Order: sequence, then C-alpha cells, then structure tokens
Amino acid sequence: MTLPLLVQPAELDALVRAVPGRIAVLDCSFDLVNPAAGRRAHEAAHVPGAHHVDLEADLSGAKTGRNGRHPLPERSAFATRMRDFGLDDDTPIVAYDNAGGMYAARLWWMLRWAGHADVAVLDGGLAAWKAAGLEVATGPAAAVPVGRFTLRPSLTAAVDRQTLLDNLRHPARQVVDARAADRFRGENETLDPVGGRIPGAVNRFYRDNLGPDGRFKPASQLRADYEAVAAGRPPASLVMQCGSGVTACHNLLALEVAGLPGAALYPGSWSEWSAWPDAPIATGPAT
Repeated sequence: MTLPLLVQPAELDALVRAVPGRIAVLDCSFDLVNPAAGRRAHEAAHVPGAHHVDLEADLSGAKTGRNGRHPLPERSAFATRMRDFGLDDDTPIVAYDNAGGMYAARLWWMLRWAGHADVAVLDGGLAAWKAAGLEVATGPAAAVPVGRFTLRPSLTAAVDRQTLLDNLRHPARQVVDARAADRFRGENETLDPVGGRIPGAVNRFYRDNLGPDGRFKPASQLRADYEAVAAGRPPASLVMQCGSGVTACHNLLALEVAGLPGAALYPGSWSEWSAWPDAPIATGPAT
C-alpha cells in the first residue's frame, strides 16, 4: 500500500475498515506551553486505534543547552521508539494532531528521515475527523506487539548550524523561517530567550499553508506560494527552519504537496542558533 501525502478523514476511515490492523494511526497532539496536555487530549478523544506519540518523549533527543528545544534523537533511538508502537518496515502510517498538522508533520519528516516512505498526514487532523462525523475513541490505546521497524537510507535532507554559518559568508542556500511574522522580526518572543532571526532568512508562516477549514491549500496554490518564496531558486537550495525544528516540517510537507521536493531542514532552528553567544542575529523587517 502506498498512501498519498495527505489523507482525508473519509479515506482513512474507509482504509482502516477495509484492512483492519494494517494501517498504523499515530496521534501527535501536543502543546508547547503545556507538554502534558497532548496525552490528555489524546485520551479524551482520538481516532480509533491511534497511539499517542509525544513530541518531547518520542520525537526529540537529549538537550545540551546549545542544541535547541527539540533536538533530533539518534536515529537508532527513534527506530526503537517506532518499534515500541508496533511498526514494521512495511507498515503504512498516518499521523495527525490537534494543531493544524504541525506536530504530525514533524513525525512525517522523521519517519522519512529514518527511511520509511509510506507515511501520510491526516488533512485537517482530529478537527476534520470530528467534523466528518466519524467515531472517536477515549482512554489510552491498547498495547501492541513490538514491531520490526529498521533504519534505511534517509529520504530527507538536513543541514547543521555550521553549514548555515558558512552560508552567511558564501550564500548558496535560502533560509525560510516558518515562525509567525512578529517572532521573525524579533518581537513578542515567548519561547526562546533571544528574539530575532538568522540573517538573510525570509519568512513563510507555516499556518499560511492551510485554508480556513484547517486543511492544506490546493497543490497549485502552494506551488505558487513557494515559488514566490524561492524567488527563482530550486527547492534543493532552500532550508526550512522555525523555532525548534517542528513547524519547519510543516513547510517541508507543503513543499512536497506542491510538487517541489528537495528542501532541507535545519533541525536545531532558532532555539539552537540563538543559544550560541556569538550567533549572528537580525531583527526588524526583512530588507
């Protein structure tokens, strides 16, 4: 089975009914301000059969104080966690959340980082599932046998802090910041100690990927939007970043939906960049 990038609620409902137990559904609901809220939300209402995946416990590694708020874990540690959710190498996986896809997109990217291609995001998340009148379950998910998920060659690209420092001296890549415009300008920063942006970055707020209904905009609209952001550059020259490497994945998913694959993620993002005392920082409107 090969899933599309985005799965609609009725499609997912039909798939799980047609092949019971074949598709893994993973609920990535989370709250940056209240990390315990995601699991509580999952237990209050989730897609039947879904397991909860926690941003900090399952999708992040150890923090050093210099590597950002949500550093990537070791690939081997991530594979172990995916096996704990019962995943095999041939398991089709659908991720969703309660926040417009921002956390589901992180899992989507990380699964591809681990070499797993058959992964999709539920378009519109739990809100769209409920709006479609589909059944929801409550309580914790049932235990599953440990899976046989293994690491394979990565299907994604990532760059590190040093690469972007070098890029300031010899520009070859365009950094695209997924945060809201005020944080991009260095204003109203509430998540990181220092406000501002990486010099030379341009802004593409991740929520601009969504329409009023909370679903992703049509591929043609996303393509036009990102071609304007890229300003003639090829997708492979783009680097997506945000506050901590989460919502940048939403932009990467939107690029894939738009048919513009190849952009890289800066996993540490602003929370890593700004943690270094000698970090170059820009503020104010982009020029």
